[in-house]
Amino acid sequence: MTILQTVILAIVQGITELFPISSAGHSVLTPYVFRWNLNPVFLKEKFLPLVVMMHLGTSIALFIFFWKDWKGIIKSIFTSRDSKKLLFLIIVGTIPAAIIGFVFEAKFTVLFGSALVASIFLILNGVLLFVGESAASKGKKDIEDLSYRQATVIGLFQSLALIPGFSRSGASITAGFWMGLKHEESARFSMLLATPIIAGASILEIPKLFKPANRPLLQIGIIGGIAAGICALISVNILMRWFNKKEINAMRPFSYYCWIVGGLILISHFI
Repeated sequence: MTILQTVILAIVQGITELFPISSAGHSVLTPYVFRWNLNPVFLKEKFLPLVVMMHLGTSIALFIFFWKDWKGIIKSIFTSRDSKKLLFLIIVGTIPAAIIGFVFEAKFTVLFGSALVASIFLILNGVLLFVGESAASKGKKDIEDLSYRQATVIGLFQSLALIPGFSRSGASITAGFWMGLKHEESARFSMLLATPIIAGASILEIPKLFKPANRPLLQIGIIGGIAAGICALISVNILMRWFNKKEINAMRPFSYYCWIVGGLILISHFI
């Protein structure tokens, strides 16, 4: 990939990682839409580590934006047990995706070369967002009101993002609605869960970029990570403001977007 292609992909990733419209799906669809004709070997072996480098930039942006939360979480490690509830909820919510991702990484990786697969799951992601919020009652809970079982359920939904087309934030936010969280609190918990899960994926994938043959890819990956991080900071600010103001039908615009984009890509395969 060229530097220009990497920056374009990073901008798309930085926005779509936080908006509930699937960054993984858009990472697959972007080369297809721009007709980059990337090498199949590159898509199979090197594309995912490059995307994860961009995700790392997003993770750093989230850490900065939610610094007050993380500062409190870090302090809680050295204080009384009662103040550790948020830390334990994040750990419990992270475990399902970490285990599923580690066990099935190779099987999910092969899906990252198919725009057709991504478009189908993007449409299904739209269905999840639409039906998920419609089925949820208006939540009244803060994050700390969650049980550990409920945090596990949200973590399980987060693992859907291993499939390109399903949104990590969309799935976990929707599950948060079902668990009774307020809209803004569900979005906040989803973003807090993102930091450790993306960091974990980075530990697995980014070392591949340090192989001698991949050094040029590491350089453009760093550029992509910075660009994605900047876009993510802007996106998370917009998204949190949106959920703060919108307690009803907050997911509808995103579900419509998924249906339109997924449908157009799907149709393009058959004409």
